Amino acid sequence: MFRGNHPAKIDEKGRLKLPSAFKQLLDAENVTEFYITSDDGIKAQIWPLPEWEKIERQYVEISSLDEAAEKYLDLTGYYGQQVEMDNQARVLLPQILRGKAELDGDVMVIGKLNRLEVHNKANFEANLATNGLTAENRRSLAERMKPRVES
Repeated sequence: MFRGNHPAKIDEKGRLKLPSAFKQLLDAENVTEFYITSDDGIKAQIWPLPEWEKIERQYVEISSLDEAAEKYLDLTGYYGQQVEMDNQARVLLPQILRGKAELDGDVMVIGKLNRLEVHNKANFEANLATNGLTAENRRSLAERMKPRVES
C-alpha cells in the first residue's frame, strides 16, 4: 500500500524518479511496468500494471453497457501509456498529460493505496488551502467506515 507524500521533480525529458519509499514497495512486489494515466487531466495516476489490469477486468464487464464507464475509458485511454521503469527508477510521464496537468519541475507524489498520484506542487497546495474536507465529507466518510454488522 502506498502512503504519504514525497516531493519530487520532473526532469527536462519528462521523467519522474520514483521516491525511494515507493520504489521499495514496488521492488518487494517485482513491479517494473506501469500504466500512467489520468481521469481528469489534473493529475497523473501511476498504476502498477497488475493493479491496472484488475481495473481493466472490471471494466470489460460493464463498458459496453454503461456511458460512465465508456467516458472513463476514453479519458484513461487518451491520457494513458504503458511504461517500464528504467534502471534509475524513473518513469516517463505521457507528454499530453504532462502538458495538460502542468507536470514539470516540482511535483508532489502522493500514495493513494494501490496507486501513486503526481500533482503539480503549486496547484495541489493551492487546492488544499481552498478545498479541504467539509463537514458533509466527514459525515459521509464516518458512515462508510462504520463496521458492517453481518446478519
